[in-house]
Amino acid sequence: MEALSLPAALELVAGGGAGLSPERRAALAVSLPLVQRDYRFERVWFWGCIQGVRGAYYIAEGLGPDRAAPRSRLYSLNCVDWSLLTPATKEMLALAEEVKGRFQGDPSFEYNLAEINSEAAARLVEGGKEPVMKEEARLIATIEQIDRAVGIVPRGAFVKTPLGSVHENRHFEGLSLVEAKKLSSYFHFTDPVNLKNKTLLEKADLDPSTDFLDSLEHDIPRGSWSMQLEKGGTVVVLRSLLWLGLTFYHVPMTKQFGYVYFGTGEKNLDLPFML
Repeated sequence: MEALSLPAALELVAGGGAGLSPERRAALAVSLPLVQRDYRFERVWFWGCIQGVRGAYYIAEGLGPDRAAPRSRLYSLNCVDWSLLTPATKEMLALAEEVKGRFQGDPSFEYNLAEINSEAAARLVEGGKEPVMKEEARLIATIEQIDRAVGIVPRGAFVKTPLGSVHENRHFEGLSLVEAKKLSSYFHFTDPVNLKNKTLLEKADLDPSTDFLDSLEHDIPRGSWSMQLEKGGTVVVLRSLLWLGLTFYHVPMTKQFGYVYFGTGEKNLDLPFML
């Protein structure tokens, strides 16, 4: 969610009941432009908030010229002081899958993997590492998992150049209301998986400059997205049922779109049995 348009964007996704207090909004309005200046980011997105037992993590993402390049992520406990997070590794992602339950809200809190998964703990001990995982590492992995699974953009909002870099499409004027009601009009903003498995015949009708990502229509399990028209039918809102708390909005016929996460950072593993 674009930091500059944060107040208006939060109003558009407020239908689910999540949001920020006036104090937090005021703090973000001051601190995020400073983050953009100090770290020399081209754009700053407010990613959302992961609520812990004793505190909350507020997350921001910094982007460079290539929008598909790995993003720099920062977290804050008070929306004023920001700390840069290291990139997620495969080991972090694997260990985060083993940890269950709520975040504590303390970045230095350590999870004892010997109590959670003895095999994973044994592998760490064999590699000369302690069988523990800090909450900061779990935070990094969880943000990456959510972005990969449910971070989405409208079709045509970004274009891929012949050199492979991805940029904002200056000619994008928003989806029509008819197109905005289709799941196929929204793409996962991460490396495609299903696209690589399509046949040449299926790719024949695709525009390589705009259709270079996976669409939501083939997401598993089916029915993992809830779509509504809100604000008198002027805003399309998608909510993820897999990662409860992820809300995406788009105002048809305009360039306004974005997503934000307000949740506990826990995946809804019961979803296949709920559909």
